[in-house]
Amino acid sequence: MPIIFPPIESASPEGLLAIGGDLSTQTLLTAYSQGIFPWPISNDSPLTWFCPDPRGILEFKDLHISKSFKRFLNNHPFTVKFNTQFEAVITKCAKTPRQHEKDTWITNEIIEGYHNLFQSGYAYSVEVFLNDELVGGLYGVIIGNYVSGESMFHTQTNASKFALYSLIQQLKKKNILWLDTQMVTSTIKNFGGKEISRNEFIKKLNIATNSHHDRKNIFL
Repeated sequence: MPIIFPPIESASPEGLLAIGGDLSTQTLLTAYSQGIFPWPISNDSPLTWFCPDPRGILEFKDLHISKSFKRFLNNHPFTVKFNTQFEAVITKCAKTPRQHEKDTWITNEIIEGYHNLFQSGYAYSVEVFLNDELVGGLYGVIIGNYVSGESMFHTQTNASKFALYSLIQQLKKKNILWLDTQMVTSTIKNFGGKEISRNEFIKKLNIATNSHHDRKNIFL
Protein backbone atom coordinates (compact mmCIF):
# COMPACT_ATOMS: atom_id res chain seq x y z
CA MET A 1 0.00 0.00 0.00
CA PRO A 2 1.57 3.33 -1.02
CA ILE A 3 2.55 5.66 1.81
CA ILE A 4 0.58 8.87 2.29
CA PHE A 5 2.51 11.82 3.70
CA PRO A 6 0.86 14.64 5.66
CA PRO A 7 0.30 17.94 3.81
CA ILE A 8 3.66 19.68 3.45
CA GLU A 9 2.18 22.82 5.03
CA SER A 10 1.96 20.91 8.31
CA ALA A 11 5.77 20.66 8.61
CA SER A 12 7.38 22.15 11.70
CA PRO A 13 9.33 25.44 11.46
CA GLU A 14 12.46 23.28 11.05
CA GLY A 15 10.83 21.39 8.18
CA LEU A 16 10.08 18.14 10.01
CA LEU A 17 7.01 16.60 8.37
CA ALA A 18 6.75 12.93 9.33
CA ILE A 19 8.35 10.19 11.44
CA GLY A 20 8.57 6.52 10.54
CA GLY A 21 7.98 4.61 7.33
CA ASP A 22 10.53 2.90 5.11
CA LEU A 23 13.00 3.69 2.36
CA SER A 24 11.56 1.53 -0.38
CA THR A 25 11.88 2.83 -3.93
CA GLN A 26 8.17 3.60 -4.09
CA THR A 27 8.25 5.52 -0.81
CA LEU A 28 11.26 7.58 -1.92
CA LEU A 29 9.63 8.36 -5.29
CA THR A 30 6.41 9.39 -3.54
CA ALA A 31 8.37 11.63 -1.17
CA TYR A 32 10.59 13.34 -3.73
CA SER A 33 7.69 13.94 -6.11
CA GLN A 34 6.09 15.98 -3.29
CA GLY A 35 9.23 17.87 -2.26
CA ILE A 36 9.91 15.65 0.76
CA PHE A 37 13.20 13.95 1.62
CA PRO A 38 14.46 11.64 4.40
CA TRP A 39 16.99 13.05 6.82
CA PRO A 40 17.68 10.61 9.67
CA ILE A 41 18.65 12.21 12.95
CA SER A 42 20.74 9.21 14.02
CA ASN A 43 21.04 5.45 13.62
CA ASP A 44 19.08 5.00 16.85
CA SER A 45 16.18 7.34 16.03
CA PRO A 46 13.07 6.62 13.95
CA LEU A 47 13.26 7.69 10.30
CA THR A 48 12.40 11.38 9.84
CA TRP A 49 11.13 13.20 6.73
CA PHE A 50 11.57 16.88 5.96
CA CYS A 51 10.06 19.52 3.68
CA PRO A 52 11.68 22.81 4.73
CA ASP A 53 10.56 26.35 3.94
CA PRO A 54 12.55 28.05 2.48
CA ARG A 55 14.27 25.56 0.18
CA GLY A 56 17.80 25.66 -1.23
CA ILE A 57 18.33 25.47 -4.98
CA LEU A 58 21.02 26.30 -7.52
CA GLU A 59 19.75 27.85 -10.75
CA PHE A 60 22.40 27.54 -13.41
CA LYS A 61 21.71 31.01 -14.77
CA ASP A 62 23.07 32.24 -11.43
CA LEU A 63 26.14 29.99 -11.52
CA HIS A 64 29.21 31.72 -10.11
CA ILE A 65 32.71 30.37 -10.65
CA SER A 66 35.42 32.03 -8.58
CA LYS A 67 38.66 33.17 -10.21
CA SER A 68 40.64 30.63 -8.22
CA PHE A 69 38.37 27.76 -9.28
CA LYS A 70 38.55 28.92 -12.91
CA ARG A 71 42.32 28.69 -12.68
CA PHE A 72 41.96 25.21 -11.20
CA LEU A 73 39.66 24.15 -14.04
CA ASN A 74 42.24 25.23 -16.59
CA ASN A 75 44.84 22.88 -15.11
CA HIS A 76 43.30 20.13 -12.99
CA PRO A 77 44.44 16.50 -12.55
CA PHE A 78 41.01 14.84 -12.36
CA THR A 79 38.84 12.72 -14.60
CA VAL A 80 35.09 12.43 -14.10
CA LYS A 81 32.63 9.61 -14.71
CA PHE A 82 28.90 9.19 -14.11
CA ASN A 83 27.02 6.23 -12.63
CA THR A 84 29.98 3.83 -12.51
CA GLN A 85 30.48 3.54 -8.72
CA PHE A 86 27.27 4.61 -7.03
CA GLU A 87 27.66 2.42 -3.96
CA ALA A 88 31.26 3.53 -3.44
CA VAL A 89 30.26 7.19 -3.67
CA ILE A 90 27.37 7.02 -1.20
CA THR A 91 29.48 4.92 1.19
CA LYS A 92 32.32 7.45 1.07
CA CYS A 93 29.81 10.26 1.61
CA ALA A 94 28.78 8.44 4.78
CA LYS A 95 32.27 7.64 6.06
CA THR A 96 34.46 10.60 5.05
CA PRO A 97 35.00 12.81 8.15
CA ARG A 98 33.53 16.33 8.01
CA GLN A 99 34.33 19.40 10.04
CA HIS A 100 31.79 20.22 12.76
CA GLU A 101 29.98 16.87 12.27
CA LYS A 102 30.42 13.92 14.62
CA ASP A 103 27.85 11.59 13.05
CA THR A 104 26.46 10.99 9.59
CA TRP A 105 22.83 11.04 8.52
CA ILE A 106 23.68 8.53 5.77
CA THR A 107 22.77 5.38 7.67
CA ASN A 108 23.00 1.82 6.35
CA GLU A 109 19.27 2.05 5.67
CA ILE A 110 19.84 5.17 3.56
CA ILE A 111 22.64 3.47 1.61
CA GLU A 112 20.46 0.45 0.84
CA GLY A 113 17.41 2.54 -0.07
CA TYR A 114 19.25 4.84 -2.46
CA HIS A 115 21.18 1.96 -4.00
CA ASN A 116 17.84 0.35 -4.85
CA LEU A 117 16.67 3.69 -6.21
CA PHE A 118 19.79 3.82 -8.39
CA GLN A 119 19.14 0.31 -9.65
CA SER A 120 15.66 1.45 -10.68
CA GLY A 121 17.06 4.42 -12.63
CA TYR A 122 15.99 7.17 -10.23
CA ALA A 123 19.35 8.01 -8.62
CA TYR A 124 22.76 8.90 -10.02
CA SER A 125 26.35 9.38 -8.99
CA VAL A 126 29.26 11.53 -10.13
CA GLU A 127 32.75 10.09 -9.60
CA VAL A 128 35.99 12.06 -9.62
CA PHE A 129 39.25 10.14 -10.05
CA LEU A 130 42.89 11.02 -9.55
CA ASN A 131 44.61 8.42 -11.69
CA ASP A 132 42.53 5.37 -10.77
CA GLU A 133 41.62 6.42 -7.23
CA LEU A 134 38.13 7.67 -6.35
CA VAL A 135 38.85 10.98 -4.60
CA GLY A 136 35.54 12.84 -4.80
CA GLY A 137 31.95 12.58 -5.84
CA LEU A 138 28.32 13.21 -5.20
CA TYR A 139 25.00 11.43 -5.57
CA GLY A 140 21.40 12.43 -5.89
CA VAL A 141 17.90 11.68 -7.14
CA ILE A 142 16.60 12.18 -10.67
CA ILE A 143 12.92 12.09 -11.68
CA GLY A 144 12.20 13.41 -15.15
CA ASN A 145 13.99 16.77 -15.32
CA TYR A 146 14.13 17.08 -11.54
CA VAL A 147 17.61 16.48 -10.09
CA SER A 148 18.69 16.71 -6.46
CA GLY A 149 22.15 16.78 -4.93
CA GLU A 150 22.08 14.72 -1.75
CA SER A 151 25.65 14.62 -0.48
CA MET A 152 29.26 15.13 -1.61
CA PHE A 153 32.65 13.92 -0.42
CA HIS A 154 36.29 14.61 -1.22
CA THR A 155 39.67 13.32 -0.17
CA GLN A 156 41.58 15.68 -2.47
CA THR A 157 41.22 19.47 -2.59
CA ASN A 158 38.51 20.66 -5.00
CA ALA A 159 37.39 17.11 -5.88
CA SER A 160 33.80 17.54 -4.64
CA LYS A 161 33.57 20.98 -6.24
CA PHE A 162 34.76 19.46 -9.49
CA ALA A 163 32.05 16.78 -9.19
CA LEU A 164 29.40 19.46 -8.72
CA TYR A 165 30.75 21.57 -11.58
CA SER A 166 30.84 18.51 -13.88
CA LEU A 167 27.26 17.62 -12.95
CA ILE A 168 26.06 21.14 -13.71
CA GLN A 169 27.75 21.14 -17.13
CA GLN A 170 26.17 17.80 -17.98
CA LEU A 171 22.70 18.91 -16.88
CA LYS A 172 22.95 22.12 -18.88
CA LYS A 173 23.63 20.06 -22.00
CA LYS A 174 20.29 18.32 -21.39
CA ASN A 175 18.43 21.61 -20.83
CA ILE A 176 18.04 20.99 -17.11
CA LEU A 177 18.41 24.43 -15.59
CA TRP A 178 18.46 23.99 -11.80
CA LEU A 179 19.47 21.65 -9.00
CA ASP A 180 17.65 20.95 -5.73
CA THR A 181 20.25 21.39 -2.99
CA GLN A 182 17.69 21.23 -0.13
CA MET A 183 19.81 23.62 1.92
CA VAL A 184 22.37 26.27 1.00
CA THR A 185 25.76 25.17 2.31
CA SER A 186 28.82 27.37 1.98
CA THR A 187 29.90 25.49 -1.16
CA ILE A 188 26.47 25.84 -2.76
CA LYS A 189 26.33 29.52 -1.85
CA ASN A 190 29.73 30.09 -3.44
CA PHE A 191 28.40 28.51 -6.65
CA GLY A 192 25.43 30.88 -6.63
CA GLY A 193 22.89 28.87 -4.65
CA LYS A 194 19.94 30.59 -3.02
CA GLU A 195 16.79 29.99 -0.99
CA ILE A 196 13.28 30.16 -2.43
CA SER A 197 9.91 29.68 -0.78
CA ARG A 198 8.52 26.17 -0.48
CA ASN A 199 5.56 27.15 -2.69
CA GLU A 200 7.88 28.37 -5.43
CA PHE A 201 9.96 25.22 -5.13
CA ILE A 202 6.91 22.97 -5.48
CA LYS A 203 5.88 24.78 -8.68
CA LYS A 204 9.34 24.21 -10.15
CA LEU A 205 9.32 20.60 -8.94
CA ASN A 206 5.97 19.82 -10.56
CA ILE A 207 7.12 21.16 -13.92
CA ALA A 208 10.38 19.20 -13.74
CA THR A 209 8.92 15.85 -12.63
CA ASN A 210 6.23 15.98 -15.31
CA SER A 211 8.93 16.07 -17.98
CA HIS A 212 9.35 12.98 -20.16
CA HIS A 213 13.14 13.24 -20.20
CA ASP A 214 14.91 9.92 -20.63
CA ARG A 215 16.69 9.44 -17.30
CA LYS A 216 18.92 6.62 -18.51
CA ASN A 217 20.52 8.71 -21.25
CA ILE A 218 21.03 11.92 -19.29
CA PHE A 219 24.67 11.23 -18.51
CA LEU A 220 25.70 9.98 -21.97
